[in-house]
Amino acid sequence: MRRAVHGVRREGAVMTPYAVVIPTLVRDTLADCLAALAAARGPRPERIVLVDDRPAASADPDPAPLEHALSVLGDLRARTIVLPGEARGPAAARNTGLRAVTEPWVVFVDDDVQVGPHWCAQLQRDLDEATPDTAGVPGVITVPLPGGRRPTDWERGTAGLARARWITADMAYRTDVLRRAGGFDERFPRAHREDADLALRLLDAGWRIRRGRRTTLHPVRAASRWASVRTQRGHADDALMRRLHGADWWDKAVSPRGRIRRHAAITAAGAAACALAATGHRRAAAACAAGWAAGTAEFARARIAPGPRTPEEVATVLATSVVIPPAATWHRLAGAWRHRHAPAWREVAR
Repeated sequence: MRRAVHGVRREGAVMTPYAVVIPTLVRDTLADCLAALAAARGPRPERIVLVDDRPAASADPDPAPLEHALSVLGDLRARTIVLPGEARGPAAARNTGLRAVTEPWVVFVDDDVQVGPHWCAQLQRDLDEATPDTAGVPGVITVPLPGGRRPTDWERGTAGLARARWITADMAYRTDVLRRAGGFDERFPRAHREDADLALRLLDAGWRIRRGRRTTLHPVRAASRWASVRTQRGHADDALMRRLHGADWWDKAVSPRGRIRRHAAITAAGAAACALAATGHRRAAAACAAGWAAGTAEFARARIAPGPRTPEEVATVLATSVVIPPAATWHRLAGAWRHRHAPAWREVAR
């Protein structure tokens, strides 16, 4: 399992070569991401692989945003290649980038983060300190929150990324180890759980993942009022995690279990109230409706209380608190059905 990693001598010091892979939808954040990478002090990446993963509907995408983003790279532009993705999500896009890497380490960076001013030097130290049995070294993610007021529900959700153990917003892996592990599981179509799945597979195989010291900023991007509803699609990925890693995968991944059981109970109460009312069982329908209202109110209060409590925020949370439980339940059931035949990853690895 262990193998020596040979560095290259550069300006009298032995450096560990690395490549940076960035899957992107060419959002407005990409230029800031690349500018921060170009400005970071320390040993430069041997190559940067940018995977343009814009949807197939954009068969002829506007090249201007991408060209603008690439222009901020300066002398790193000569080391940068752009590969077309297949619009199948960040896991597949990262695998596309991985296939183009020949360096011993590959560092995955998301297109909505900004590496710190000394990131390259800090990364080199992280790689130098990696023991032979260390497969991955994540960076330290910080999420800036507004001063002078409480963060909104969306901002608090983004801040939770700073507590994720194996987040691929800034994650370095040994290239050969990652390839032998089969890369990222492309059945995860979103930036959700694909990082934890890969880490659990590597840990189960006997590798270590050691937290690094380099720092990366993850700003809170603007989002629509219904963004929290769209994130409920991730419950389908939770169903896949259960199939792959067992019912206790939450504990293995040191991940909060969330409210899916409460969401299911609230949804069941609401559905029962509608069905009972339609069949003339008014008392039973009223009891179920009261249960639905109580559950929804508790959920909304839990989200409103720590926030700024402005009229706009309260309205957003109230509206989405009605929609989130059935959306989460639907996606969880759909995921369980979709992945009902998926074997545990250990069975596939044999």
